[in-house]
Amino acid sequence: MVGGRALEALGDRTRRAIFESLVAAPKPVRELAELLPVSRPAVSQHLKVLKEAGLVADQPEGTRRVYRVQPAAIAALREYLDRMWDHAPAAFAAAVEQDAEADTEQDATQPAKPAEGPKS
Repeated sequence: MVGGRALEALGDRTRRAIFESLVAAPKPVRELAELLPVSRPAVSQHLKVLKEAGLVADQPEGTRRVYRVQPAAIAALREYLDRMWDHAPAAFAAAVEQDAEADTEQDATQPAKPAEGPKS
């Protein structure tokens, strides 16, 4: 499931920053490392996770590897989120209804409070 793996990969702040930078334009590891407060080896490890999740791909260009966002993975991620969003209103309505029923049941099981008389 691309959606779940992609969300897990994007759960890390540094990987999100890398991903967002690559959405703007393809970049090599060196350029990504210059933008972030992490080392080049750390950027490479984060890119490996993003690549395994299918979010980015790399391509050799001369002596460097340039990373770019995978459009198909973005489409799959969006489709996953759209499916979740389609179910969200129904789940919310069911939760509200369940809470209302619980409140009604609780009111029915509690003894009635005696009416307060006039205060003197």
